[in-house]
Amino acid sequence: MSLMRASPLLCGFVAVLILGRTVLASEYDLVVYGGTSAGVIAAVQARKMGKTAILVCPDKHLGGLTSGGLGWTDTGNKAVIGGLAREFYHRVWKHYQQPNAWLWQKSEEYGNRGQGTPAIDGSQRTMWIFEPHVAENIFEDLIREYEIPVRRNQWLDRERGVHKTGDRITAITTLRGQTYRGRMFIDATYEGDLMAAAGVAYHVGREAQNVYGEQWNGVQTGVLHHRHHFGVLKKKISPYVIPNNPQSGVVPRVSLAPPGRYGEGDRRIQAYCFRYCVTDHPGNRLPFPKPRGYDPKQYELLLRIYEAGWRETFDKFDPVPNRKTDSNNHGPFSTDNIGYNYDYPEASYTRRREIIREHETYQKGWLYFIANDPRVPAEVQKQMRQWGLPQDEFKDNGHWPHQLYIREARRMIGLAVMTENELLRRRPTPDSVGMGSYTIDSHNVQRYITPEGWVQNEGDIGVPTPGPYAICYGALVPKRGQCANLLVPVCLSSSHIAFGSIRMEPVFMILGQSAATAAAMAMDANLPVQDIPYPNLRERLLQDGQILEYNP
Repeated sequence: MSLMRASPLLCGFVAVLILGRTVLASEYDLVVYGGTSAGVIAAVQARKMGKTAILVCPDKHLGGLTSGGLGWTDTGNKAVIGGLAREFYHRVWKHYQQPNAWLWQKSEEYGNRGQGTPAIDGSQRTMWIFEPHVAENIFEDLIREYEIPVRRNQWLDRERGVHKTGDRITAITTLRGQTYRGRMFIDATYEGDLMAAAGVAYHVGREAQNVYGEQWNGVQTGVLHHRHHFGVLKKKISPYVIPNNPQSGVVPRVSLAPPGRYGEGDRRIQAYCFRYCVTDHPGNRLPFPKPRGYDPKQYELLLRIYEAGWRETFDKFDPVPNRKTDSNNHGPFSTDNIGYNYDYPEASYTRRREIIREHETYQKGWLYFIANDPRVPAEVQKQMRQWGLPQDEFKDNGHWPHQLYIREARRMIGLAVMTENELLRRRPTPDSVGMGSYTIDSHNVQRYITPEGWVQNEGDIGVPTPGPYAICYGALVPKRGQCANLLVPVCLSSSHIAFGSIRMEPVFMILGQSAATAAAMAMDANLPVQDIPYPNLRERLLQDGQILEYNP
């Protein structure tokens, strides 16, 4: 790595008077809050541009979902993934060229399974599928190579920890009392905690269709996409303890609340799950543990689905190297914990931990139930018992992913809002800072009882885009007057349904790089982030390998 200038702000510590007391505060050009893939890439880009940067995060492990089990990368069109994001996937490819990377499987056995052959662009090859620990090691390598200090287990004091002078953040303080001063800030969390604590406008839940003139936003009763609904079954399923008897009560995991009218907005959000990793290699496999609080009654609906003939349990056990998987939700009753996350985005840290524990109990219980309950069809149970948790992944967390899949939380209402109209090319997108291309994809939001008395899921949407689409710079920055030195590449300004496509990990990395580039340019020009000249930003992004438009 080339030598970089040392900021005069980093010559030591400065004394800061905060809340009536003097504390020592570290000072940097850029403070990145959140250890997600976007956070790491943002810090790296700042260093590449000669700025000092620090990564402050509640996380212990870097990389968020990319290192937390999502190794079957949701890419869309790989041609629009450039810059440091592409460098990450190049490093994945380099890792798997080493013979010692193949511990539980020969590389030729894995071959070109998964998402096709690794992409080739000029001299740089890429690989899009990987084991969780491989991704984490790459992020740690980046942090070390670019000499980025990381402060882990540092949780923002959301009530008193954002210090502003006018419309500029001057410092953030964590619950441990550590204060970090900066000229620019990036919120790279999945929850948008810094953004919210800084007084920036945001939204939680689904907007009504008429808010942004969208077709696929709001309540989507009667819309059945993918195969994650009860309409795929050969017979209808009763939600009642005694089938077809409402007086007997409702089985677990079904809501009694009305679903709402088609097209109206609500505060519900798409379901979360863990992108868990399993292996079928006997030398690396641990049996699925019985979680504390396990209750087989929670899986009554799954039994009824099996009785209806459904046999797609293993359809999303996507293979990653070394006889492991990135396993995801599939079917009407799977690993998505539908309806148990509505308060997560704005919840206290204590409440969030409760929600995460409940999700872990539910999902571990789902696996244990299938592998052990005698009522599960014998052929399904036999196949599940061939799988288990890998001993060499998530070693400090019981071999379970350390990151819950926060598919959606807060979303900023910024200088511009990305909607399905931009993604579907109904209108142009100005000032591109990166591209997305994945299908507009929302997981189920609720499981309810239809007027006819059957159980059904709602909210799962899958709408292809006509091709890659641009993401505008205005979606990364707050409205004028709210915060002049904050950028938000993860909880960016987007409608619920547009976020369903934007929310992919490669896109978060792309936007993390673009956000850090803009932050560095705003510092150099002494401008609010809302006012940096786009032509200058565009020139630097292209110079650094970002893809801003697609010409097939």
